[in-house]
Amino acid sequence: MTGAVDWVMILGLVAGICTTIAVIPQLLKAWRTKKVKDVSLGTYLVLITGLALWIVYGVILKDFPIIATNGTALVLNGIMLWMLLRFGK
Repeated sequence: MTGAVDWVMILGLVAGICTTIAVIPQLLKAWRTKKVKDVSLGTYLVLITGLALWIVYGVILKDFPIIATNGTALVLNGIMLWMLLRFGK
């Protein structure tokens, strides 16, 4: 049983890492160019709301992969939101 739990946790971490790092190219491009006019503010607001809800869900379940990966994704997407608000003017 322990081996199955370990594989499930690894699977959750790998899946979460993949979806978490997906925003990094957009972050780097926005930071380098200071241009975000083609990036949707609404998309990031919905995404950040969803990530916050996933964290609450993970806390309720005491599920480390959900908490860690969505927490990291929330920070990264929060930075993107900040850039949208700062550079989008």
